[in-house]
Amino acid sequence: MILLLAFEKQVMNILYRQATPDDIPALLALIKELAMFENAPEKVETTKAQLLEDGFGLSPSFKAFVAENEGIVIAFALSYIRYSTWRGRVLYLEDLYVQPPFRSSGIGRRLINMKLDYSKTLGIKYLCLQVLDWNENAIRFYESYGAELDQEWVNVLIEVKS
Repeated sequence: MILLLAFEKQVMNILYRQATPDDIPALLALIKELAMFENAPEKVETTKAQLLEDGFGLSPSFKAFVAENEGIVIAFALSYIRYSTWRGRVLYLEDLYVQPPFRSSGIGRRLINMKLDYSKTLGIKYLCLQVLDWNENAIRFYESYGAELDQEWVNVLIEVKS
């Protein structure tokens, strides 16, 4: 789907679509931009080869949608299915990122809506995600969807050592 947006006195041709293997370099670049935004660039361990295998190999681990402007990927939404013992299958939005010059133009909203539509096709009733507590713009964005912010749970990450 192509959507024309008036943005900063120019018209952008935004194409929204499912990511393809050809998008891997752009996805990795945007992932690194996101890590910079979150003040954690050293945390990115993912490689192009890993993204290719994990997204497009024999057993894909994620589904990504992208937005591109004039052939350049400027935003992405990456998700995977997880299982909740209380709710069943849930679509987990790992990351939504829109490059700064394109924010507040509806691109993030369109990508979230694509994820919600994708959830419906899978019979999934919930989209789950995490947002940094200092990212007030993102929090307001998700609240505009009626999102519940849960302050009770603590994130836990345990490294699997070889």
